[in-house]
Parts: sequence; C-alpha cells; structure tokens
Amino acid sequence: MVLVGLMGAGKSTVGRRLARRLGLPFVDSDSEIEDAAGLTAGEVFKRFGERDFRDGERRVVARLANGPVRVIATGGGAFVNDGTRALLNEKCITVWLDAPVELLTERTARRPETRPMLTDADRAETLARLNAERRPAYAEAHIRVTSEAGAHHQVVERIVAAIDRHLEEKS
Repeated sequence: MVLVGLMGAGKSTVGRRLARRLGLPFVDSDSEIEDAAGLTAGEVFKRFGERDFRDGERRVVARLANGPVRVIATGGGAFVNDGTRALLNEKCITVWLDAPVELLTERTARRPETRPMLTDADRAETLARLNAERRPAYAEAHIRVTSEAGAHHQVVERIVAAIDRHLEEKS
C-alpha cells in the first residue's frame, strides 16, 4: 500500500498509524533516500538538484514497491513520474491523501527545513501551483481520501474502509 499526495498531506504521519492499524511495517521513501545518501532529503535536493533527487527517488520507490507488503509513504513528487505511477498502480494499492492547500500551507510551516521546494518561495503560492500541476497524476491513484485537520485516526479509518471497498470491487 502506497500513500501519495502533496507535502503536508499527512503521508508519513497517517502512514505510520495506518501501518500499526493493519499490522504492517511502515517505510518512508524520503528516509530511505536519506539512508542511501547519508544526507537529508532536503540536502540531497539542494546539493544535487531536483532532477538527480527525482532519479534517486524513482529507484528507491521501485525497490520498495517490489519488496514485501508494507505501508509506503512517498515523497510528494514521486507519483508524478509516469513510470513510477504505473509501477505503483500495478504492484500496490495506491491511496491519494488529498488536502486543501490552506491546510498544507499550515502543516508545512511546522518543519520548513524538510521542504526544500518551499524554502525560497511563497509557501501558499508554491503549494497551490503544485496542487494544480499534480492533481491529474494523483487522481490516477486507486483510492482518494481527504486529509483534513483533526484526528489522524479518522483518516486511517477512512483509508481502511476505502481499501475494503476497493478490494471488494476487484474480486
């Protein structure tokens, strides 16, 4: 199972709780990139640029998707890549955590150092632009769940219910 969506949508936080709820391991693709590079994801992004970061991200996500069943939180741009999106939709159940830009703006202000695309720009404007650009790709996920302000366990329960419906429809 893979969580996709913009930065601040709750992929890592909700993903950890979802993994516990389902009794599965959890992995964050950004953490995997950091382990491989010996740098934070933000440092990799700044030092090597977005293109090299995305190339590494693509390889890490492919490795994770081909591994054992688990809950995977991807970086916000991972699902935008056509090949990565096709692979994830083939190998995994993909869940788009969709959140309003206002909420994303608030959440991403909490740890700005982990958001390299937002450090030198107007956060709300950049998130609105990314939201408009990426929505068509995110909409190709198997499941869309709204991530709202409030308790994360509610989002987890909506995901679990949506997964159950998705699996019933497939059988």
